Amino acid sequence: MRRLFQAGLVAALLTAGLFPAQAEEVGKVGVDWLGNDIVIDAVPDPKVQGVTCHLASFSRGIIDRLQKGNWFENPSNASISCEQTGPITIGDIKLGKGGERVFSERTSLIWKKLIITRIYDPKNNTLLYLAHAAQVQDGSAKTSLSTVPLYRGDVMWEKGKPQ
Repeated sequence: MRRLFQAGLVAALLTAGLFPAQAEEVGKVGVDWLGNDIVIDAVPDPKVQGVTCHLASFSRGIIDRLQKGNWFENPSNASISCEQTGPITIGDIKLGKGGERVFSERTSLIWKKLIITRIYDPKNNTLLYLAHAAQVQDGSAKTSLSTVPLYRGDVMWEKGKPQ
């Protein structure tokens, strides 16, 4: 009974948009004999229906981890491409320059995360999706950016946002 309640609570929080989007692995390419891979994930924006980002990131294999140490960390390298994959309906998104976190995935045991942040550019009526790493210290300058232009006739804003 308790597990059922916990599962219901998690489902409710996910549908309420309180957790960032969940990634679905759609590709995996081996790059060497050590088991290192480039993993491609599809990440739908939880507050913007009709936009999906594809995120490519590096995943170290077990042999590489054993040889080089630093067992619990992947590099910060990532590439992102976001496209309109259906009719766009924009929910209650943050419109400030700092944007809003759409997706977060740990790339180390504790300190480092790979993040997708969405920023709205009102002057150009465009959604920007920034892939970047976040760390406690020694933040990485490795970033990747993708844009989704919003054409006024094709986009539905919920709750009275810009038209």
